[in-house]
Amino acid sequence: MNILVTGGAGFIGSNFIKYMLSKYNYTIVNLDLLTYAGNLQNLKDIEHKERYNFVKGDICDRDLLTKLFHQYEIQAVIHFAAESHVDKSIDEPEIFLKTNVFGTQALLDTAKHYWKVRKSDKYCTEYKDDVKFIQISTDEVYGALGKEGCFTEKTNLSPNSPYSASKASADLMVRAYYETYKLPTVITRCSNNYGPYQFPEKLIPMIISQALNNLPIPVYGDGKQGRDWLHVEDHCTAIDSVFHNGRIGDVYNIGGNNEWENIVVAKKILNYLNISENLLSFVEDRLGHDRRYAIDNAKITTELSWSPSYNFNNGLEKTIQWYLQNTAWMNVVVNKK
Repeated sequence: MNILVTGGAGFIGSNFIKYMLSKYNYTIVNLDLLTYAGNLQNLKDIEHKERYNFVKGDICDRDLLTKLFHQYEIQAVIHFAAESHVDKSIDEPEIFLKTNVFGTQALLDTAKHYWKVRKSDKYCTEYKDDVKFIQISTDEVYGALGKEGCFTEKTNLSPNSPYSASKASADLMVRAYYETYKLPTVITRCSNNYGPYQFPEKLIPMIISQALNNLPIPVYGDGKQGRDWLHVEDHCTAIDSVFHNGRIGDVYNIGGNNEWENIVVAKKILNYLNISENLLSFVEDRLGHDRRYAIDNAKITTELSWSPSYNFNNGLEKTIQWYLQNTAWMNVVVNKK
């Protein structure tokens, strides 16, 4: 099978590509624009593999997408590429609209045209065998929870930031292409990921980086925002399960069953590094900051027999160790910001 992975030089995408190449005899085409969060060093150990191909390019470039589908005879799309930093979306929302919404629609259009069996039929809803489009989304499209309860696949979409609004819009386009054109799509919505190769604008690597450099660690508000943490390796196995066994047209929530407040996460990291909590610096909360997310992953665990393998303490320790052993990588990407 020939798979187009978008955003494969990013954190989750690069981990997923390496996972898939180690497990299956698939050919993978990695399309990435290499913006600040994309880093080919993440894939250095597999760059010479015969079944791996890297293409630098924009998912909004329809001519390039058409060329890639034909050149590599693409049979599946796993769509990670997205602007994903909430703070940046507050400052520059139009970038998120362009990449996350229009880029997704360009991919959907290209896949629809290339995969349909009657090219000349504008309204053809029959496609080649075994093709599929997997949209990688986020639990943030659901908005914020109260003190109790979890997001299910039936939870209404209620995004609160320009980032989550752009992802919700993309999800709705994916759903519309399934409902209108019968394009074989599946949507996954994950909780907060952590693990190796994560760009240090995100909470866990940011804390590690700041702590190792003896710099203040900004904590929004009171730091009691609750998040469900999912190790990136568990996310990769979940996407694998959805890709091979998920029901077309459906949505699957992927959660790690590890809910922690941000301030607790920060203190865990500092305690492990034996660094004083005096580095914690409470700052004004960001605009529209969702208070709590939590995923009910009963659907994927029941239907697809997937479950997370990491508990948070073990996963966090392994993650910290990775960053300690890869300080050169971290210094490069921090200076790239």
